[in-house]
Amino acid sequence: MRNPLPDEVYLRRTKPVAPDIRAEYFRDQTKIIHSYPFRRLKHKAQVFYAPDNDHICTRIEHVLHVATIAATVCRGLNLSGGDWALDTELAYAIGLGHDLGHAPFGHEGEKELAAKLGEAKAFMHELNSYRVVEHLANHGQGLNLTYAVKDGIICHNGEDFAQNGFKPASAPNDLEKIRGRDHMPCTYEGCIVRLSDRIAYLGRDVEDAVTAGLLVKADLPPRVAKALGDSNTDIIGALINDVVACSARAEAVGFSAEKHELVMELGRFNYERIYYHPKLVKFRRHIRTVIHSLFDYFLDLFARHGTDFKAYAAMDLEADRNFGHYIQQLRAVYEAEGFQPKVMVTDYIAGMTDSFALECMRRISLPLPMHFPRGQRPG
Repeated sequence: MRNPLPDEVYLRRTKPVAPDIRAEYFRDQTKIIHSYPFRRLKHKAQVFYAPDNDHICTRIEHVLHVATIAATVCRGLNLSGGDWALDTELAYAIGLGHDLGHAPFGHEGEKELAAKLGEAKAFMHELNSYRVVEHLANHGQGLNLTYAVKDGIICHNGEDFAQNGFKPASAPNDLEKIRGRDHMPCTYEGCIVRLSDRIAYLGRDVEDAVTAGLLVKADLPPRVAKALGDSNTDIIGALINDVVACSARAEAVGFSAEKHELVMELGRFNYERIYYHPKLVKFRRHIRTVIHSLFDYFLDLFARHGTDFKAYAAMDLEADRNFGHYIQQLRAVYEAEGFQPKVMVTDYIAGMTDSFALECMRRISLPLPMHFPRGQRPG
């Protein structure tokens, strides 16, 4: 199957650029991996917050899993004998960029930021990932990615397990007007990333939960373990092969009915035994305190000082100076939007890593140590 729109639509950039030695979607991959938001993903949670174990999955590992799985599915379909002409570099680029707008502390941080933002603007990590690559990254210049990659990023929602069998939208999405999760990507590669997102985290989250002592492999539903395996490697392999076999001569990409039911069963298991485990539920109360406290603090800071950047620069707290510097760097973006305080504070906190958010909380909560001038010791 071929994508429904002309290539020139998919390759369009917000600002024209001269071609170079790289293919356009590979060029997008390099733009993403050299960006600050991508670098910060290594310290953003996937499921387990601020882990002190280097082998627990963080957000940067997750996006790499999604990118490689999506590219593998595309390659498999191209070799399947069906009428497929998929671009593995496009799929890989979407995978790399799909979570660039994720908040600290995973979906719990996203939920709390959405609650604080309220009606000012919808906050979903897909929408924010598009906002990051188009408007906020590169000090407000954006990454100037191709339309196809941005479309795949903003339409990547992979959390609805009931959905299966994806076909691309037949007309271009107006990316600036998307406000929810009801849009389908307009490329097959974007649809494949939606599937790959699920494939990437289901088995990996089980693996981390076993490492954390929340469960053992024997706890997996017997049907799932028998059909998909009990390791992340086995689960990924079984689901990739199923998508390729099921979609090879179809007009949509998706799981077979049997494997789709197993994916939903494993998803329910993960929610019950991992995401709502008492240890993680307990930690969520701390996350709520951190996000709400930071939000209220910076909202009050802007209410008192606005765009007086000299005032921020002269403040004692590094947290205050950093916030003022951030607003100053993105002044052109925020001025064009009318300086919406809640939106600016949301952007700032959403860009934080878990560790930076915790350190920022510490700095605004604890008093600065007193420093005394050096002089003679008392006699």
